[in-house]
Amino acid sequence: MKRYINKLFVGSLLIGATSLMFTSCASDYLDTDPSESVSDETAVATTENAYKTLNGVAKTMTIQHSAYRQGFCGENAIIRLYENLPSQDYNYNYYASGWADIHNQVMHFEKESIYDHYAWYYYYQIITQANALINNVMDAEGLEADKKFIKASALTFRAYAFEKLVHYFCYRWQDSNNGATQGLPLRLDASTGEIKPSTLAETMDQIYRDCDEAVKLFNESGIDRKPSDVWIPNLSAAHAVYARAALWKQDYKTALEHSKLAQNGFPLMSNAEYRAGFCNPTSEWIMGCYGASDENNWYWSYGVQGACNGYYANNTACGAGSIGRELINRIPKGDVRKSLFLTEDNLEGVDLTNPNNFNATYCIAWDGDVYAAADAFNSTQGVSGMDAPYKAGYYYLGGQYKFYVFDMPGIGYLPLIRTSEMVLIEAEANYFLGNEADARAALVKLNKDSGRNPEYTCNKSGEDLFAEIRDYRSLELWGEGFQWSDFKRWKLPIVRHTFAEGGNAHPAVAVTIQPNDPITNNWTWVVPAKETDYNEGFNMGEKRE
Repeated sequence: MKRYINKLFVGSLLIGATSLMFTSCASDYLDTDPSESVSDETAVATTENAYKTLNGVAKTMTIQHSAYRQGFCGENAIIRLYENLPSQDYNYNYYASGWADIHNQVMHFEKESIYDHYAWYYYYQIITQANALINNVMDAEGLEADKKFIKASALTFRAYAFEKLVHYFCYRWQDSNNGATQGLPLRLDASTGEIKPSTLAETMDQIYRDCDEAVKLFNESGIDRKPSDVWIPNLSAAHAVYARAALWKQDYKTALEHSKLAQNGFPLMSNAEYRAGFCNPTSEWIMGCYGASDENNWYWSYGVQGACNGYYANNTACGAGSIGRELINRIPKGDVRKSLFLTEDNLEGVDLTNPNNFNATYCIAWDGDVYAAADAFNSTQGVSGMDAPYKAGYYYLGGQYKFYVFDMPGIGYLPLIRTSEMVLIEAEANYFLGNEADARAALVKLNKDSGRNPEYTCNKSGEDLFAEIRDYRSLELWGEGFQWSDFKRWKLPIVRHTFAEGGNAHPAVAVTIQPNDPITNNWTWVVPAKETDYNEGFNMGEKRE
């Protein structure tokens, strides 16, 4: 039976965007046309073609998928629709009422909706393409070391995709009866027949196995990617995916071990790098998406809506996303990250309660002193060599200056895994292991030693320390696609307030969403109909709760 989702698309293994070269004594690869494609017959015949196919997996993470509407282009859509909009501290108030169903998580049972089945389709595309490499590359013509590196990278891609699918389509680990609840269909080859979903424990075990084998093969290969090729997984990326999976599973000892290993060779970036627009790789980008101008995704790029100098911010009233008012107000002035948002600290002496100056519904500077203060702050922002921010002249409370683009309408690289995330996993894992001194030390490393806030100290313990870890994780990774999954994992409610209530959310999304709210299916998307209708495996045997 033909499958809509879990099939290998002929010709879908597209070559990526720049020269394909390893850094080691192994063979180098030739420059390739970024729009070239390879057939399934030749995709893994040689290590050269296999590396092109590996690059094609990375390209799947950035291209517009034609079966879907505008904006459904890999990680862009996942970050925006599955993580940022439904989170607590990412506001997009101009469109809030129109996107309220996504913000408020009321579509999790809509199994026919594209919003339900896009993540499933997309990540199984990565899995299917990775499988072609995992199962065939060791028979390719070429050096053994190259084959091991390619297979390790493909295993990391597969683990990355399974780990992300768990967030959206599986219950929390702590609600799973130690993994007994439904997991994922573990398609590990090119077959398209019926397959029963594994348990969540079996799914997590597979992710662990993939990461273990990837780490082993990376080490045996002695090869690393070119430093600039951030879209190709390497040894640190494998450790990072392992750390993420272990954190989800509440396996804090494993999470701590691999979060530390993932940091090797990727030092925390400087403040100058932090303020450089988050659109070019820095020292701490362990993995990211390609985003140069020769692969322009036009109006479907993340930066079109999500950059402060992207098309929307510079040509419309939409803004480019704003951080939660209550979160950013808990961060002390002098922190470089706080300086990347239009906060009340930057609007001192103006009356935010005057409706002639400030529209409280949209939290937008309307006129008078508020607008003048916001405009003055905006004039001090900007990144050298890039278009100025918010040229349309619309300023939202909490409006961000973190994400820029270096070409229009939304061109820029996108971070997927950074060292900062690994340091935060280190802090959280230590906290739950009872190592509070080490948890505080990780926060000091991230906040003070990096220079983000030279005055930072931490003497908190217990629940106050955990709240501190949550706040700095939410701040550090804001807009990068983490907070919804974090709150699900922490089993905490999302609470959004209007301006009158102390927040800056639009009234349409100023709601409280409890962790076990029935309408959200415990914050779990149902398996889409396009899978269950064609995979009889979901009807085999006793259905798991």
